[in-house]
Amino acid sequence: MAERRWAGSWLGSRETAGDDGYPGERLGLPEEGAGSVAGYGRRLVALLIDWLLCLVISLWAVHSREWTLAIFAAQDYLLTALAGITIGKRVVGIRVVRLGGKPVWFGWGLVRTLLLLTVVPPLITDRDLRGLHDRAADTVVVKL
Repeated sequence: MAERRWAGSWLGSRETAGDDGYPGERLGLPEEGAGSVAGYGRRLVALLIDWLLCLVISLWAVHSREWTLAIFAAQDYLLTALAGITIGKRVVGIRVVRLGGKPVWFGWGLVRTLLLLTVVPPLITDRDLRGLHDRAADTVVVKL
């Protein structure tokens, strides 16, 4: 736990260090099980699955890797906005939800996806494991 405290401390505020309870506690989420905050491992595996799927689609459809990012952006945006879940997220058992139980929908899905594509916002997280893209869209990634 000392390493996590150190890693969070260089991000700026004591709030990001997060030694006060479990991730999601401040958001009213359970500590474990369905509805609890998803860890980084599941998120990375879901991202990898989604990226590889989009790469395969790009290679199959246009015989080039150049369209992979565009296909990834489209699938992430549409599936997150409509269902809160991509294929990779479904496989690993996580989903994106808006705080307060509202659907993500198209506006917040677009904000979240655009920030996700810039890479840096997902890397800057708070103690609830929400990246800047999640904070901007008022979303959190939870276990199914």
